[in-house]
Amino acid sequence: MKAFVLRSYGPPDVLELRDVADPVPGPGEVLVRVRATSVNPYDWHLMRGEPRIARLMPGGLGLRRPAVDILGCDMAGDVEELGPGVTDFAVGDNVYGLLVGGGFGERVAVPVDRLAPLPEGLSHEEAAAIPMAGVTALDGLRNAGRLQSGQTVLINGATGGVGIFAVQLAKAMGAHVVAVCGTHNVDLVRSLGADEIIDYRRDEYPGRVRRYDVVLDNAGARPVSAHLRAMTPDGIFVAVGGPPGRWLSPADRVVKAQLRTRFATQRAALADAVNYPDKRAALLDLNGYVEAGRLRPVIHRCYTFDDLPAAVTYQETGRVPAKVVVTVP
Repeated sequence: MKAFVLRSYGPPDVLELRDVADPVPGPGEVLVRVRATSVNPYDWHLMRGEPRIARLMPGGLGLRRPAVDILGCDMAGDVEELGPGVTDFAVGDNVYGLLVGGGFGERVAVPVDRLAPLPEGLSHEEAAAIPMAGVTALDGLRNAGRLQSGQTVLINGATGGVGIFAVQLAKAMGAHVVAVCGTHNVDLVRSLGADEIIDYRRDEYPGRVRRYDVVLDNAGARPVSAHLRAMTPDGIFVAVGGPPGRWLSPADRVVKAQLRTRFATQRAALADAVNYPDKRAALLDLNGYVEAGRLRPVIHRCYTFDDLPAAVTYQETGRVPAKVVVTVP
């Protein structure tokens, strides 16, 4: 099969299209023919080996060379082969999943606890846009943020990969949604169901009135202290991402937030899809929202498989609304 292989840390041109052996599904795994994948900041953090502090962490990026040689944590495709003991899926089933890596190849062996049936009515490309960003948004709002119906949530970076799902999920959970975006994305955010929109280029941000029960920060462009001042006394600040840095950022952002709230009634938490304990359950929950008409993926640009490095380059600019998807032939 063909796959983009990562042999060393670096920019997107270190991704080499090579012929590699087809993976063999082990016990509890299935072999999936990949039909579409998407690009996430998680992928290019692994590609560049940054922030470098993560290379020192157990189970992290890998000290001297990448720990994952085929990137791609989002994947949608069809089951080609069952590993020993698998009864959850059948050959030919359309599935999608949240992986450690492997989505940047034509085939991947995936543990069944990372897979779910393709949401009804979605294409492979649409489904591939969901896993990492959708699970992050779900975890950030429901678990880290403990969002309740009737509460007010501020979603900063509302048109990024996580933001587009967070706006819709927060609305589906019964929250009053205040979304922060740039002027050119106001119409998109409004179409997702936001109750109020703050144009950070024109409006005061995040506002003088302390009224947010939950702040979900996908952008990290403003000091944590500014968000905390705008929250209720028992509000929860949820860190998702921030401007990338060579050594610490954005990993240090949640640490700073936790230190600031250590002796306060406010709380800081991290949305973490990578370590989410039950990825299949989260994907099934997202399926429910999709099939109820409460959640839809938004694809900004779709690339061919041969142009996958260009898709990574574009995603890495940090100015991409919605999702960047790659079709795998």
